[in-house]
Amino acid sequence: MRLPSTAHTSRPWRIHGITRDFHVEDVWALPTPGGPDDLPYLVRQFTEGTTPGTASPSPVYRALFAIRWKLGSLLGWDKPDGGVGARVGTLRDRLPDDLREAPRGPDSESGPFRSVYQLPDEWAAELANRTVHAVMHIGWVPDGKGGYRGQMAVLVKPNGLFGSAYMAAIKPFRYVGVYPALLRSIGRRWEENSGERSGSR
Repeated sequence: MRLPSTAHTSRPWRIHGITRDFHVEDVWALPTPGGPDDLPYLVRQFTEGTTPGTASPSPVYRALFAIRWKLGSLLGWDKPDGGVGARVGTLRDRLPDDLREAPRGPDSESGPFRSVYQLPDEWAAELANRTVHAVMHIGWVPDGKGGYRGQMAVLVKPNGLFGSAYMAAIKPFRYVGVYPALLRSIGRRWEENSGERSGSR
């Protein structure tokens, strides 16, 4: 379920202090019901998963990502010199001392996101290319029913007018073809892995 930006901005996340020049693009409630200490399982699910678009059952989802990666290859959007540490500095350089000394968290094994930090209730990972510098923020929040669930926020800093135009152009495709399939996939994998979580308690 899509949430208003305030669902992210109203919470005392540490990410706010290092992303003042980013804006909140999307906020989603994740279908991942669990207990108060289950965020590490969700982080593992994100980082040990396949590259977005390659394992979704939705043909539209797969097609959209295939087109995006092909365009990126043809136009040079995803070359290393456009990424974190090249075109933009890593957000780890902005971390206060306590966050820099906290666990960094795992990088995605097959995707472009690199972890910035991980805490008991939030995890942030970043990517950059020729279009944007983006942050995926995963928070662990009360669900209002005595349990907890994940909440995903996407924060972006477009690369000039080109980046802003790119984000505007892909917006309808994200809402129609990407996010619905992504949320279903997240929920399905979370349910499949429920035995692992219950077995650790």
